[in-house]
Amino acid sequence: MLRAAAALLVLAAGVLAEPAAAHLDAGSGGDGGFLAGLRHPVTGIDHAVAMIAVGIWGAQLGAPALWVLPVAFPLVMAFGGVLAVAGVPIPGLEIGIACSAILLGLAVASEVKPALWIALTLVGLFAIYHGYAHGAALPAFGVPILFASGFVLATGVLHLLGIGLGSIVNQPGGRLLVRGTGVVVTLVGVWFLIAEIG
Repeated sequence: MLRAAAALLVLAAGVLAEPAAAHLDAGSGGDGGFLAGLRHPVTGIDHAVAMIAVGIWGAQLGAPALWVLPVAFPLVMAFGGVLAVAGVPIPGLEIGIACSAILLGLAVASEVKPALWIALTLVGLFAIYHGYAHGAALPAFGVPILFASGFVLATGVLHLLGIGLGSIVNQPGGRLLVRGTGVVVTLVGVWFLIAEIG
């Protein structure tokens, strides 16, 4: 189990080492279709850590949150993408994305266990911001449904990564590792928030 956790952390480190430009230009160097959409959520640290945190938090909360949060996030995220394509303005987009990492990281680090509807509402709100960023980055070329399918699938994989990490909580040192991951997610969010308002 610890080897699996270590492998997940190495994978996460590789994902997080990419530049944080996920919502700037999804189509650059890509096909504007499925592969560009697949890359989009994992090429921005702010997106990736928030999506991993959703999976970890779901694992911490247990059933039914274990599957409700990671399923709800991509569904609501797709709605956020539709809002962006439709041109509906959402103020404070980057601040909302940074705050999602801060609050989700704090929830994981402090092992907050609210009622399911509260967790679902919070995750849904953040999903709108992340989905809007993905929709706003939709390339002018390619096939929009393929791009959307790619970013929804990549989001699901990031959630599964978080669930896998969250599942080691009962292993020796697992709880500390999971809570420490929450601290890292929070710090990433603070870094992006400072960069945005600075």
